[in-house]
Formats: sequence, structure tokens, C-alpha cells
Amino acid sequence: MDDRINFTGPDIKSKAMVIGYTTGVYDLFHIGHLNLLKNAKGMCDKLIVGVTVDELVLYKGKHAMIPYSDRAEIVRSIKYVDAVVPQYDMDKLTACKKLGASILFVGDDWYGTEKWKKYEEDFAKEGIKIVYFPYTKGISSTKITEALKAARGWTTNDPSSCSEDNHLNV
Repeated sequence: MDDRINFTGPDIKSKAMVIGYTTGVYDLFHIGHLNLLKNAKGMCDKLIVGVTVDELVLYKGKHAMIPYSDRAEIVRSIKYVDAVVPQYDMDKLTACKKLGASILFVGDDWYGTEKWKKYEEDFAKEGIKIVYFPYTKGISSTKITEALKAARGWTTNDPSSCSEDNHLNV
């Protein structure tokens, strides 16, 4: 009897890379953002993050305090993020298809809404799963912005009063 082991390598079947996608403004980056990115990366092989461009933030009726290029660089520098792309519009389904993402990660504040129930159906038809993560309690960019407004005496919530020159670092 031959006691030698005939090793030809493990039986590795080809496993498709799981690509995940999430988007956000990522203004005033905080621990909640980091938690979402960390949890998302734990569920995929490659995490692509869409950072909302300044023009889309304004369209949504808000104003980013940090310009897009800086926000994108901050997100790009996080070890859980494999790639950053600009988010020019709200069409997450087209973005997922274009990027080859099979999972979309979002905050659970959208869970159960009529809009997102419809999205779940549309995404499922394309083989894309939506994963909802809980928001980190006690922190949000909105809360940070409100605290800054109070501390600095800012009184306007009107995004039209903000210009590109009103970013914090300009």
C-alpha cells in the first residue's frame, strides 16, 4: 500500500465575486457611515460606494458642507471601500446593473415604505438583493449640522442661500 498522499489541490469551484453597492452624501463623516461601510464589506467581496455629487445634493434640497472631491477622497481612503464612483442621479438600479452589483446596501429608515417595496420587486427581477442596515443610534449628519448651526449661529436652512463658496474649506 502506498502511504504517500496524492495532493492535487483543493476542489475549488469557481465562485462569482459578490459586488455590493451603496450610496450616500457622506458629508460630515461619522461612525454611522463607518458602521454601514464595514457591515456592507462583510457581506461582499468588492464594495463600491457612490458618493453624491454636490449638484445632486442641492437637487435633494440640501447643501453639502464638504465638497464632493473631498468627500469622495475620505470615503476612498476607508479600508472597507474598494472603489468610489460619483452618484449623479437617484437611479440606484441602473447603477447596480452598470457596476455588476448583486447587493444594494441601504439604511433601514427606508424599510417597509411603499417606494422601497416597489424597489425590492424591481431589483429582485434583476437578481439584485437589497440589504437594510440599522442606523447607528444617536448620530447623523443632520444632528451634526444642527449642532453646528446652533454653535455657529447659522440660522438658514435654505439651500439656495448656499453656494459653492459656502463649503467649510473654501
